[in-house]
Amino acid sequence: MRVTIILVAPARAENIGAAARAMKTMGFGDMRIVDSQAHLEPATRWVAHGSADIIDNISVYPTLAEALHDVDFTVATTARSRAKFHYYATPAELLPLLQEKSQWMNHAALVFGREDSGLTNEELALADVLTGVPMVADYPSLNLGQAVMVYCYQLAGLMQQLAKQTEVTDAPQLQALRTRVSQLLATLDVADDIKLADWLQQRLGLSGQRDTAMLHRLLHDIEKNITK
Repeated sequence: MRVTIILVAPARAENIGAAARAMKTMGFGDMRIVDSQAHLEPATRWVAHGSADIIDNISVYPTLAEALHDVDFTVATTARSRAKFHYYATPAELLPLLQEKSQWMNHAALVFGREDSGLTNEELALADVLTGVPMVADYPSLNLGQAVMVYCYQLAGLMQQLAKQTEVTDAPQLQALRTRVSQLLATLDVADDIKLADWLQQRLGLSGQRDTAMLHRLLHDIEKNITK
C-alpha cells in the first residue's frame, strides 16, 4: 500500500520543508499539496535538508477532493471537538488500522490542514477516519512540521512492512460499500436522517476486509428482497 502525505493550503514554505524532512527521515516519500504554491519558495529547500527528491516530486491540486482521486482510504487530522460522528483515532491507534487496510487496499492518504484553521467540515467529510494528537490543555496545538513528524514516526513501522508487501486488488470494495449504503438509504426513504447517514458512512471506515465482504453480501440480500 502506498501512503501519501497531503498538505491542504500550507501558508509557510518552512513548514513544507520541515514536513518533507520529517517524511524523508521516517521513510515516506510521496507529498501532495492542495491550493498552495508556497513550496516553490526558496525557504522550502533550505529547511528540507536532504529531502529535495520529495520537494521535486510534489503534486499540486486545486481541491482536496481532486488530490484524493486515486486514494482508497483517507485519514484526516483534526481536533477531537470537531470529530462529530467520525471514528477518532490517536496516532498509535492508526498503526494497526492501516496495517489491516494494507492487506486489501493499494493507496492511503494522511491529510493535514491549514496552519491557522485546519480542515473545513466539507474536507473532513471526505475522510474515512479522523485522527488527532492528544496534548495537554494549556498547549493545544503543534505546528505543521511537528504534526507530520509525529505521524511519520508513529507509522514508520508500517512503511517497513509495506516495502515487503505485494500488490493487492480489493481496494475499491470500501468505496463501493459506501455507495451501496447511500443508495439503500435513498431507497428506504431515510437518506434525510442526516445523523444516521453520517454515522453509517463514518463507521464504515473501521470495516476490515472480511467485514466489508460480509456487508456487501448483506446489502445484496436486502437489495434483492426490496426489488421483488
